[in-house]
Amino acid sequence: MASKSCFSDEDFSCAVCRDIFKEPVLLSCSHSFCKACLQNWWTHKKLNECPVCKKVSKRKRPPCNRALKNLCESFVQERRLQRASKRQRPEDLCGLHAEKLKLFCLECQQPVCVVCRDSKKHNNHSFRPVDEAALDRKEEVQKQLKPLQEKLKVFNQDKTTCDKAAEHIMVQTQITETRIREQFQKLHQFLHEDEEVRIAALREEQRQKSRMMKEKIERLDREISTVSNTIGAIEEVLGAEHISFLEKWKTTTERVQFTLEGPQLASGALIDVAKHLGNLTFRVWDKMKAIVSYTPVILDPNTAHTRILSDDLTSVTPEQQQLPDNPERFDFYDYVLGSEGFRSGTHSWDVEVSDSGYWEMGVLTESFQRKGGIGGQYWSLCSFAGGYTARTAESMTDLSWMQIPKRIRVQLDWDKGQLLFSDLDNNTHIHTFTYTFTGTLFPFIENIHTMKILPGKVSVTLGLDDENRGLADRVAK
Repeated sequence: MASKSCFSDEDFSCAVCRDIFKEPVLLSCSHSFCKACLQNWWTHKKLNECPVCKKVSKRKRPPCNRALKNLCESFVQERRLQRASKRQRPEDLCGLHAEKLKLFCLECQQPVCVVCRDSKKHNNHSFRPVDEAALDRKEEVQKQLKPLQEKLKVFNQDKTTCDKAAEHIMVQTQITETRIREQFQKLHQFLHEDEEVRIAALREEQRQKSRMMKEKIERLDREISTVSNTIGAIEEVLGAEHISFLEKWKTTTERVQFTLEGPQLASGALIDVAKHLGNLTFRVWDKMKAIVSYTPVILDPNTAHTRILSDDLTSVTPEQQQLPDNPERFDFYDYVLGSEGFRSGTHSWDVEVSDSGYWEMGVLTESFQRKGGIGGQYWSLCSFAGGYTARTAESMTDLSWMQIPKRIRVQLDWDKGQLLFSDLDNNTHIHTFTYTFTGTLFPFIENIHTMKILPGKVSVTLGLDDENRGLADRVAK
């Protein structure tokens, strides 16, 4: 049989097609060719000559070279085996004995061959077939893989949440920037209009006082002209002959004694600069109170479960929207918190409520659970199905009053431990909670109809403090 050490591809290649012989035929000159290659050659040349030595063959159908055919078939088969052997992975063979790894040593926890099994190294060891051991360990790995797959699932969910949060950040930025520009545009418009009013007042005062001054100047010009003419006439008389002068002396004396009273500059003739510039920025700011407002509690949109807040963050509408999850947001209670918490002092805010439907307001602790609906400490006033209750995490008290409130005042005295609700319209008490507060409290509201935090009344008090710092700005109800 042919061996790869004795023969190469060239030894079994046809001189015409340069490939391994297929049905080789033998010419009288001892050269062999593929049967099809030789017939094509002779057809093209129109002469039965050998493609190599050019000797003409006497046979039109040369005999088959069976010996060469058998050798070619053996060579092709051996080459296929060699290629199959090369394709076998080195890791499937034992590194010590070059035998296929068919067993798995349970003590060493590694694949071995049959020679390894009988060696001293694996004496008294237990073995399993590779396929059986692989299935058992794949099952173990599969069990161990499940927590990792769950972790990947959590990571993908977290990434989705982060992607939504990143998108929401861009939306928040655009909306907030637009609202900032709108608010400043209102202030710019107010300042521009007030500037024009004050400049117009200055110009009007300038026109009035300039007109009065012009009239005085014109009158003085007339008086100056009269006096100048009189002086000229008298000087002419003085220059006359004695007889002529004496004849006119009496009249001239009377003219010399003639005097005029010129217009006097009245008080306040100049521009009242102090009126226009004195405390100008303060007076502008004081006037600005007509277009600005102060709300003691501003709602935090990052805590809202699904509700939509107004542009100025003072009211909650019934409309809902999809919002990205974040640590501050409630995912069970439909609460909205105030943006600032209180841990000392007294605080007050007014809430406008609907006369029907469900609503709730009050304060809750900073540690109140925002995920899963577990809850925590809270103190609230609630309207539901026509009834009213005062609620805490531990109790519920039914309330009743003659007139349904439309505006409710919430007053928190953290230091005294009191939370008081009253009807703002008729100034009647509704309910008071008493509790020793220990942590930060946040205002909250919940609704199915629109609820609004009302603005407070802004007042300005002028005076001097203990350090004579001047103006004190105070916000009062």
